[in-house]
Amino acid sequence: MAENILSIKNLVKTYPNGVQALKGISFDVKKGEFLVVIGLSGSGKSTLLRCINRLHDPTSGQILFDGATDIAQVNGAKVKAIRTKIAMIFQHFNLIPRHSVVSNVLMGRLGQTGIMKSIFGLFSSEDRANALKYLKLVGISEKAKIRADQLSGGQQQRVAIARALTQNPSVLLADEPVASLDPATCHTVMDYLKKVNQELGITIVCNLHFLSLVRQYATRVIALKGGQLVFEGSPNDITDEWFEKIYGEGAKEVHIN
Repeated sequence: MAENILSIKNLVKTYPNGVQALKGISFDVKKGEFLVVIGLSGSGKSTLLRCINRLHDPTSGQILFDGATDIAQVNGAKVKAIRTKIAMIFQHFNLIPRHSVVSNVLMGRLGQTGIMKSIFGLFSSEDRANALKYLKLVGISEKAKIRADQLSGGQQQRVAIARALTQNPSVLLADEPVASLDPATCHTVMDYLKKVNQELGITIVCNLHFLSLVRQYATRVIALKGGQLVFEGSPNDITDEWFEKIYGEGAKEVHIN
C-alpha cells in the first residue's frame, strides 16, 4: 500500500458569518494517486482545497503533510514553504495577460526567488530551462514567447499547470480546472493533468463536477454534501443510488464526451 501524503483529520471550517463549510471531515490521500472530490456547489469542495494549502485557515482539525507537518498549525514563513510543495491551479487561470507565456510560468518561482528578483526577471538559467520543460510537457512550448492573452482558455489553463510545476510540488490541487472550458477542451486539460500525475509522480487532488470525467481520470473519489464526507471509494462504485444521494433526488448526470 502507498504511504499517505496527506491525512485530513476532523477538519472543520466555520466562516465569520457562522456558515460551517466543513463539518469534521476525515480522509487520507495516498502518494501518487489522482483523487477527485465531487459534490454540489456549496458542498465544501473549494473550501477543502483552500484549507489544505492554507489560503483559508481551518477552524479546527489536522492536515498532516507527509506524515509530519500539521498544515493547520503552521504560520508565517512556514505557510509559504508549504505552498511551494502543495501547488494549486484554479478555475480562472490567474495569468498576467500582457506578460509572455514563459514569464507567466516563471511566476511559479516567486516563492523561492523573491519578489524583487522576479520583478526584474532575475531568474536562474535552471528556472528558465524548467519553465520551457514544463511548457513542453503540457504541449504548449511553441507559445512560450507570445502574450498570455492571445491564448485560448484551454491553453491558458495549461500555462497555469506549467506554472504550478515550476514550484516542484509534491501535491497539485486543482479547483474546478475545466469548469470555464468548453467540453472539447476539458479532455485536453485533464489529459495533461493525468500526464503530470503518471509521468512526474505528483499526487493530484482535483475538484470536478462531471462524473464522466471523474470515471475516466480518478483513481479514487470522495464526495462532499453539506460540508460532510458522504462517499469514499472507486469511481466505478458511484451507482445511480449513490449519485442521487450525493446530488439529490431527481438530479441528472451530464456527460462530457
